[in-house]
Amino acid sequence: MNEYSITILTFISIQAIVACGLNVIVGYAGQVSLGHAAFFGIGAYSSALLTTKAGLTFWGALPLVILITGAIGLVLGMPSLRLREDFLAVTTIGINFIVESIFLYIPFFGGALGLGGIPSIAAFGTRLRGANYFYLCLAFLAAVVFISRRFTKSWAGLACFALREEETAASSMGVSPIRFKLMAFVIGTAMAGLGGALYAHLMRFISATDFGFTMSVSMMASVVLGGVGTLWGPVLGALILGLLPEIFRPLVDYRMLLNAAILLMMIRFQPAGLLGEGSFLRGLFGRRGGGRP
Repeated sequence: MNEYSITILTFISIQAIVACGLNVIVGYAGQVSLGHAAFFGIGAYSSALLTTKAGLTFWGALPLVILITGAIGLVLGMPSLRLREDFLAVTTIGINFIVESIFLYIPFFGGALGLGGIPSIAAFGTRLRGANYFYLCLAFLAAVVFISRRFTKSWAGLACFALREEETAASSMGVSPIRFKLMAFVIGTAMAGLGGALYAHLMRFISATDFGFTMSVSMMASVVLGGVGTLWGPVLGALILGLLPEIFRPLVDYRMLLNAAILLMMIRFQPAGLLGEGSFLRGLFGRRGGGRP
């Protein structure tokens, strides 16, 4: 692959990490979140500030970035305990605009000029670039998928599934909505923070507009396209939505229109996503394998 292709795949890997985090919140816990890009940005700015102003390396800053993003996710996730459906969606959109405004108008975060001079990631004395950076992102993506799978097999994951399907019945059986909803929100936002850190050190310059509401819509589109609540759905969705603008280069200026059209088509014809229950792909592979679709 040439350098351009590697860069595109690196961006897709980072988007897949963030989409997996959103899937934990939306797909596993059943909470509507349309402001996930805020936590993507919090991770990016946290890593940028820790490495440029505090003098830490990427590896030294990464645990703090995950901790900071998860802690802010815990605080901002509190409204989700009292809100549902449309009200929760509007609240998360508001969180996204508030966080973006903080980055944009407070000089400490670079203001409208953004933050530059972010150092490259180094490992064993070598700066990671090109294919090496892509492999690093793939390794983190594999770790995120592994954590997501372990979460689905744990008692916490089963509790989130129960709350997603019927919160009142699950609560009557002793499942705490406060505990498990916040747990899902913390895990999902921490994954977004990881993706933000990788993005900041890839770009080496970030600005508030990189983490606006349109980015949140793109992440949600990736989850819906691949399959809400599935393990590999967010990865597949990020791959498709990342490659389509490159394949159809004349439509690159209509990315948001394309994402909206894909969402509408999926809601109408494949509401479970490409890998969800009853989807076309699962039915196709089920028939080829001789099993039940």
